[in-house]
Amino acid sequence: MADSKREIERKYAATAATRLPDLSRVAGVFAVAHRGATELDAVYYDTEDLRLAADSLTLRRRTGGSDAGWHLKFPVASGIRDELREPLCDALPRSFAGLLRSRVRDRTLVPVVRLVSARDVHHLLDAEGALLAEVSVDRVRAERLTGGGATAAWTEIEAELADDGDPAFLDAVERRLRKAGIRPSASPSKLSRALAETAPKRKKARKKARKKAREEAREEAPTGRRKSLAGKPRRKPTAGDHVLVYIRRQAEAIVALDPAVRRDLPDSVHQMRVATRRLRSALRTYRKILDRDVTDPVAAELKWLAAELGIERDQEVLDARLRSGLDALPRALALGPVRGRLRIRSAARRNGSRRRIVALLDGKRYLDLLESLDALLAAPPLLPAASRAPERALPRAVLKEYGRLATRIGRALELPPGHERDLASHEARKAAKRVRYAAEAARPALGRPAKRFAKRMKAVQSLLGDHQDSVVAREALRTLAVQAHAAGEPAFTWGLLYGREEAAAAARERELPEVWERASRPELRAALGG
Repeated sequence: MADSKREIERKYAATAATRLPDLSRVAGVFAVAHRGATELDAVYYDTEDLRLAADSLTLRRRTGGSDAGWHLKFPVASGIRDELREPLCDALPRSFAGLLRSRVRDRTLVPVVRLVSARDVHHLLDAEGALLAEVSVDRVRAERLTGGGATAAWTEIEAELADDGDPAFLDAVERRLRKAGIRPSASPSKLSRALAETAPKRKKARKKARKKAREEAREEAPTGRRKSLAGKPRRKPTAGDHVLVYIRRQAEAIVALDPAVRRDLPDSVHQMRVATRRLRSALRTYRKILDRDVTDPVAAELKWLAAELGIERDQEVLDARLRSGLDALPRALALGPVRGRLRIRSAARRNGSRRRIVALLDGKRYLDLLESLDALLAAPPLLPAASRAPERALPRAVLKEYGRLATRIGRALELPPGHERDLASHEARKAAKRVRYAAEAARPALGRPAKRFAKRMKAVQSLLGDHQDSVVAREALRTLAVQAHAAGEPAFTWGLLYGREEAAAAARERELPEVWERASRPELRAALGG
C-alpha cells in the first residue's frame, strides 16, 4: 500500500517582487530556517475530459525535492488533502490505478500539464527545533501538454502545516501574511490554476457559459418563480428535478467512496453501502417519476452491490457487538480463551472479505453499473408525473412506502415471539429504511415535515435493526459455543452472552409498540401533504 500523509496547506497570491515578512514574529515560532531553493518538475495526468480535475483529484509524477515520485491527492476539506506516495518509476503504480478506477474506468490517463516550480523554502521552528510549518515562495511555469501547448507563469506563497501540527497555527501565519498585504489565492491548487490559465479559448468560453448557468440556477428558489441574472423568469423545480438531484448525489457518493473502501478507511464500506441502498430505494420509491423499464435493471444491480458490500459491513457490526458484549462481562465470567477465539474468528473472516471486496470493485460488473448510472443521469427516463409540483408528487410516493411499512409492522406485532416474528421484524426493518430514505429524498422540497417524518422512521428502523443484530449475534454465539465445546474449552461464556442477547431482543420487542405509535401518528403524515 502507498505511503499516506494528511496535507494541510494554504496558498497565497504573490508577485515576483513579493517578499516574505518576518515570520519569527508569528506566535509560537522560535526561529525561521532558510532551507534554500530547489526545482520541482511535475507532470500531471488526467483523462482527456479531465475527470480527475472535475472531482478535485490530483495525480502527478514529480522529480526534484525530497519527495520525488508519484503523488495522488484526494480532497478532504478546504485546504486539506490526503496525499498518497509511491516511488519514482516510469509507469503509473498499480495501487494508484486501482484507486482511480471508479473515475477513470476504461479511459486512458494522459499527461495534461507540466509544472516547473522554483521553490524557496523556509521552516518555522519551535523552541526545541521541531518543525511547525513550511513556508515557500514558488515561482511556477505551467505548460499545457494537450490542446495547443499554451503556457502560464505566476508566483505564489504556500504554507504547509507540519505532520500532526495544530491547524490553528496556520491561522497565526495567515494573520502575519495578511498584515504584510499578502492575500489568499483565488485558486485552490497549482493544477487548477494551470488548467484555467492554459485552457484553449473555446473551452474557456464553454466554462464561462457553464458558470453563468450555475449562477442562474442558484437564483432559482424551491418554490415560486425567480428571475435569472439576465432578467428572464426561471421555471419552478419539478418533482423530477428533486428526485434527480438526490439520485445524482448518491451516485457521486458511490464513486467518491470507492477509493476509501480500497484503502480500508474506517466506516467506508458502510457509507458506500448506504449510498447504494439510498439510490436503489429512490429508484423503487419514485417509479411514477422514472420509467421502471429503464431503472429496474439498474436497481437490480444496485441490490447486488449492496449485498456484496453487506457481507463485510455485517461482519464489522457483528464483531463490534460480540466484543462489546464480552467487554461488558466481569472478568471472572470470561472462562477459557474466549478473546483469542473471537480474534481468530474475526481475522479469518476479515482477511478473506477484504480480498473479495477489492476484486469486486475491479470487476466488470461493478464498472458497468457505474457506466449505467452515468447513462441514466445523462438521459433520465422521466415520466409525465415528473413534471408535477414536488409538493404533490413526492408525498404520495413517501406515503405509499409508509403503507407497506404499516402492514409489515402489524404482521410482526401479531406473531408470537420466535423465528417467524424475527423474520417479520427484519422485513419491517427493511421497509422502515425505505420510508426513511424516501422522506430524506423529499426533504429539500417538503422541508420540516419530511425531516420530522424521516426522524420517526429512523427510530423504528434503529430499534428493529438492534433486534436483528441480536438475532445474528445469537447465531454466531451458538456456533462459537459449539466450536469451543468441540475443542475442549468451556462454553459457559458463550452461553451467557447468548442469554443476554436473547434478553436484549425481548426488550426491543416490548419497546416496538410504543415507538411505532409515535411514528404512526396521523398528524405526521398529514403534514407531508399529498
